[in-house]
Amino acid sequence: MLKKYTIIAAAFATVAASNANADSARDYISIVGSSTVYPFATVVAEQFGKTTKFKTPKIESTGSGGGMKLFCAGVGVQHPDITNASRRIKKSEYEKCQKNGVKDIVEVKIGYDGIAIANSKAAKQMDLSLKDIFLALAKEVPDPKGGEKLITNPYKTWKQVNADLPDVAIEVLGPPPTSGTRDAFAELAMEGGCKTFDWIKAMKKKDKKAYKKTCHTLREDGAYVEAGENDNLIVQKLESNHAALGVFGFSYLDQNRDKIQGSLINGKKPQFESIADGSYPISRPLFFYVKKAHVGVIPGMKEYLSEFTADKAWGEDGYLSDRGLVPMPTDERNKYASDAKNLTALKL
Repeated sequence: MLKKYTIIAAAFATVAASNANADSARDYISIVGSSTVYPFATVVAEQFGKTTKFKTPKIESTGSGGGMKLFCAGVGVQHPDITNASRRIKKSEYEKCQKNGVKDIVEVKIGYDGIAIANSKAAKQMDLSLKDIFLALAKEVPDPKGGEKLITNPYKTWKQVNADLPDVAIEVLGPPPTSGTRDAFAELAMEGGCKTFDWIKAMKKKDKKAYKKTCHTLREDGAYVEAGENDNLIVQKLESNHAALGVFGFSYLDQNRDKIQGSLINGKKPQFESIADGSYPISRPLFFYVKKAHVGVIPGMKEYLSEFTADKAWGEDGYLSDRGLVPMPTDERNKYASDAKNLTALKL
C-alpha cells in the first residue's frame, strides 16, 4: 500500500513540476460537480474559510456527470481535488478514474435529499402519482387504446394523462443528462411510474436494455425542457410561468417556499420528515469524492473533510440541516466520518 501511494504521489509531483506557472503552486481546494450538492458544499467552504488559516475552496457547479469527467481526468494541480455528486459514482466512471491514474478515491456520503416537482404558489398545487409523471414525460408510453404496445407520447395536457389533473399543457423544466438529479429522477420517478405497467415491468427480465430505454427516455417535443445545471434559474422561471413545473433538489424548494410549492407525489409531500423516513418516493443519497493523492499536497484537504463530517455541519442540528440537507442516522455518519478521516479508498 505504501509503495502504491508513493507511486501516486510521485506521479502528482511529476505533473506539478511540469507546470512551471502560478497554477502549479495551487494553494486552494478545487471542487466541481453536482448542482444539488453545490449549496451545501458552498456553506461548508465558507465556514472553512472563516475559521481556518486556509483559503476558501473554489467550487464550480458542473453537474454530477460533468464533475466526474473532470475529476477522473487525472492527478495533478490542473485537475480538481473533490467532486460532488447527487448519485453514487458509476462503475464506468470509477474505471475511467483508475485508467487515468486516479487510483485511490475516498467516498463520502453526506446525507439525503428529495427531488421536488414544484410550481409557483400562484398556481394550484399538483397531486401526482409516479404513473402520472411517467405518462406525462416519457418519450414512448403504452397505447391508451390498450394492448401491450408502445407509441410516441400523445399527451399534451395533464388532464389527458389523468382526468383528476388540471387542463393545463404539460411543461416541465428540468436538469440536463449531465446532472445527477436527472439520473435520479429517471431512476426513481420515471422508472417508478413505468413499472406500474406489469407488461413493461416484465420486460426487465427479458431485455434489460429495452426496459431501461422505455422507462428512462424523456420526450423531446417541448413538454420537458432542459433548463441547465442552475437550479436557481428554474425557480426563477417558475415565478414567471405559473403553468410550468420544475424538477430540482429539495433544498431549493426548502429555501424558496415563499415563491414555490412542492407537488404531492403518491400522496406524500416533499418535506424533511418524509425524506428522512423514506416515505417520500423520490429521494436519494448525496456524495462527494476525494482524490487521496491530492491530500497532503493541496493545503487544507484534511481540514475541509473534518469540517464537512463534523456533527456541527452534517448532524441532526447541524448548519447544513438548516439549508435542507436531510442528515444520515448516527451510525452512518460515523462510518463515513471515519472513512474521510482515514482516507479509506473506495473499492468497486
